[in-house]
Amino acid sequence: MKKYITIALSVIGALTFCSCSKFLDVKPQGNYLEETFFETDGQAIDAISSCYNELPQESLYGREIYWEQGCVNDFVWGRTRSFNSLATLTYNGDESCLRDVFGQVYQKGLNRCNWIIQRLLRKQEGKELSAIETRTLGEAYFLRAFYHYTIAYRYGTKDLGVPFVAYETVEGGYNNEIPEQQESVMKNYELIVSDLQKAESLLPVFEEYGADDRGRAHKAAAAALMSKVYAYWAGWDPSKWPEVITCVNRLEQSYGRDLHPSYSELFSCDFAKFWTKEYCWGLPSYGGKWHAGDGSMEFPGVCLENNGWSSELPAGMGYNGWGQFKPSLDLYEEMSKDNVEEGVKNERLAKSILEYGDPFTYFGQPFRFHSSSDVEAGFQIGKYMEAFEAEDCVGTTALDNEDWPCTRINWPIIRFADCLLLRAEAYLMAGDGGSAARDINRIRERSHLKPIGASATWTDLYHERRCELALEPANDHAYDCKRWAVFGNSEIKELALNELNNHPRVRHYKNRNDPDSPYTVGPYLDYQSPVKVWKEQCLTFPYPSEQIAKSAGKLKNPPSWN
Repeated sequence: MKKYITIALSVIGALTFCSCSKFLDVKPQGNYLEETFFETDGQAIDAISSCYNELPQESLYGREIYWEQGCVNDFVWGRTRSFNSLATLTYNGDESCLRDVFGQVYQKGLNRCNWIIQRLLRKQEGKELSAIETRTLGEAYFLRAFYHYTIAYRYGTKDLGVPFVAYETVEGGYNNEIPEQQESVMKNYELIVSDLQKAESLLPVFEEYGADDRGRAHKAAAAALMSKVYAYWAGWDPSKWPEVITCVNRLEQSYGRDLHPSYSELFSCDFAKFWTKEYCWGLPSYGGKWHAGDGSMEFPGVCLENNGWSSELPAGMGYNGWGQFKPSLDLYEEMSKDNVEEGVKNERLAKSILEYGDPFTYFGQPFRFHSSSDVEAGFQIGKYMEAFEAEDCVGTTALDNEDWPCTRINWPIIRFADCLLLRAEAYLMAGDGGSAARDINRIRERSHLKPIGASATWTDLYHERRCELALEPANDHAYDCKRWAVFGNSEIKELALNELNNHPRVRHYKNRNDPDSPYTVGPYLDYQSPVKVWKEQCLTFPYPSEQIAKSAGKLKNPPSWN
């Protein structure tokens, strides 16, 4: 029988690996046979670590999944790539970045979590699980939910869900057949929430973890992810919006989540600033010394100026930035609406975007931002530059392999500000603009911005999500625009459609190659990309054709893609 998922034995063979963070730096306990696997706590730790290991690097929350953001106007592609169909809403599902993420989720992520849950539940039938095994079971439920959610909202519709089977529910044990598609993505969301509820009941609170285990799933991570799942589910079923409010309330009242006082410190490479109250879940990336299979986050190096101004540094210094994502003029102008006074940037804009002439420190040297390579956008993503400030950053805060430009950062997958804005959206859906304004103003006050007033509008919500979470791969702004274009009211739908139907713009300078001269702004030009036309079928992606072929007819696209 043809299969497009990996059977359990391949999971065991994949457990020897290296990774970026301390809680994954385990020493495998030897070669295992399936039937004798979960005999020690060390084996449980090895098993769950293999599931975390599929999250970092390039595909999930690195470069590949971020190509999907090209269909909205927050950035331009700084270098020529082969994925223009993603920016023009003409994708067919076979783009390598889509294909690779899909395969990684099913073949490595979901399947490994399924196997761990099945085996631990089977063991639990005859023997009480240890504390570590119980935690491992909670982590497996959380990660299965996370992988499942990653595919569900990107491929599922009301009329046809995504493939999923919980191994432990199959009578007689799972036989490695291709999982059936759920009848609706709402059924997928129901199963995801069920896993998250189990995870929340089994996991410790974050504060119970020791230093070497920080980064593992915890109760607040489960509640935070649940708030996002309910928000996406509510597009198809508005009765789920109150559940978003309940989840975010629990984050505050039960788990002590709150906004960190400093917006800039959220993206720090200082270990002392990794674990703020705003952290709900993220991937700690440690930079430092390279070793084979390193799982560090490459996105900070991907958006760094191509070749990293190496020619302007003393010999032997510099870093191999890739220059592949650059902020657009559209995003800069949206964020500039928050300026408190003429000519002064707010903290959020100053941290998020470098524009020509902005001062920064690079390898211990004072620089003013300029760009002489690739597409001229006039800007660079600034959120992740701290790791390159120290003269000796290579091998400490930046990975010492310049062909894999990774840095030290606690990569935010879900932070509390995101959840607050989801709660504000839920309040707006309930007609409670006052409560929505209180959540939005909490975020604005943190960056020293003027409050929006006593009652929020949909325009306020759109602006705040776009600006607060700008240029973070954890924030799927493209999907925000897509879901608002389909499910939103006329106010926010118009804003979303403006992005989905128009080019991003860039800002040109007449003397971009001379950092010592005053910069003269040239004409504002559209980023030269083909015309895009929004179609509601583009709310989701079509499946990779190779997966449809391998499924022997079991995997089908929604009717709108046929």
